[in-house]
Amino acid sequence: MTCNILTPCAPHCGEIPNMDPLLITIDNALRTLFAKPLPGRSFTGLRPSLPPNRETLQLTETEKRLSGALMRVNHVGEVCAQALYASQTLATNNSSLKKVFREASAEEFDHLAWTEARIDDLHDHKSYLNPLWYIGAFGIGYLAGKIGGDKMSLGFVVETERQVSEHLKGHLSKLPANDSVSREIVKQMIIDEEGHAKLALAKGAQELPAPIKGLMRFAGKVMTRTAHYL
Repeated sequence: MTCNILTPCAPHCGEIPNMDPLLITIDNALRTLFAKPLPGRSFTGLRPSLPPNRETLQLTETEKRLSGALMRVNHVGEVCAQALYASQTLATNNSSLKKVFREASAEEFDHLAWTEARIDDLHDHKSYLNPLWYIGAFGIGYLAGKIGGDKMSLGFVVETERQVSEHLKGHLSKLPANDSVSREIVKQMIIDEEGHAKLALAKGAQELPAPIKGLMRFAGKVMTRTAHYL
C-alpha cells in the first residue's frame, strides 16, 4: 500500500527505524510527485480509480473544467505542503517539533490524496509543474528553519496556513454549487489548515515581518494563477 514515509502516524504507515533523514526526505518527494497517494482518512463520495459518480456525471463540461482547475490548484498547494513539512522536519533538531511537523504532514497527505482522486474523477490533470513547485517550497521551508530557527519556522507555518485557508474559502465561492464532493473536500481542508496554524501558535510561533508575508502572498498568487491552467 502506498504511503508517505514522513508520516508515521498514518494508520497504514510506519517510519523505518534508523533510516537516514535525507533518505526519508528523498522518499517523501518521490512518493508525493510520482506515486499514487492513498489517504489515511477516507472521504465519503470520493472514489479514486473508479468511474465518476452520479453527481460528477451531472456536472456540465464547463462546471467540470472549473472544478478540475480549482482542485488542481489545491493539489499543488498540497504538493507544496509536503515539501514544506519535509524540509522543516529536516531543518530542526527539536524532536518534539519534528513530531508536530510529521503529524501535520499526515493530514496534508490526506488532502493530497483527496484532491488527486477528485481530479481523476473529473477527468482533469495535475499540474505539469509539480516538481518545480515542490523544489521551490522545499527550499523556502528549509531556509526558514535553518536561518530563522524553530520559532521562525513555526511562524512560517502559521502564515502559510492562514493564507491557504483564505485561498480555500475563496474556492468555496467559486466551485459549482452542485459539486458537493469538491466543496466538502475543501471544507475539511480548511478545518485541518486552521488547526495546524493554531498548533504552531501554541508551540511558540514567531510572527513574520510584513514584507515576508507580502512576498509569500505574491508567490502564492503566481502559483495559483499558473496552476489553474498548467
